[in-house]
Amino acid sequence: MSLEIKVDTPQGSRCLVSLHGRLDTHSFEQLDHALAPVLVSHPDALVLDLSALDYISSAGIRSIFKARKSLAAHGGKLLVTNLQPQIQKVFDIVKAVPMDSVFSSMAEADAYLDTMQRKVLEGNVEDDEYS
Repeated sequence: MSLEIKVDTPQGSRCLVSLHGRLDTHSFEQLDHALAPVLVSHPDALVLDLSALDYISSAGIRSIFKARKSLAAHGGKLLVTNLQPQIQKVFDIVKAVPMDSVFSSMAEADAYLDTMQRKVLEGNVEDDEYS
C-alpha cells in the first residue's frame, strides 16, 4: 500500500495534514515534499492526523522529526493525533515526538491549542499543562 497525503487549507496559523497508508522508505520523500510548502509558511501548529496510517518505519519517523525540528526553529509545534495502536507503540519506543504533543483525537488537540492561545492572551505562556 502506498501513502496518501491530504493537506487541508490552513485554518489561521494551524495546518492539518492527514496520512493514509504506509510511511516508510518508499514514501517518506512524498511526505517531505508535501510538507515543504507548509513548513516555509511557518505555521504555529502542524497537526498530523494519523488515524489512517497503517505502518511507519524509521524513515517515516525521521520525516516527522525533521518537520518538528523545522517548526521548532520558528516557535511552531508539531501535534500528532489519532494514532493506531501499532503506530503509538513505535512513537512510545523511539520518543520521536514529545508525548505532550500526541493526542487521541482532533478534539483533544484543538482543546490543547485553544488553551495555549488563551494562555498567551492572558500572559501565561508556559505550556506544561493544558487541562
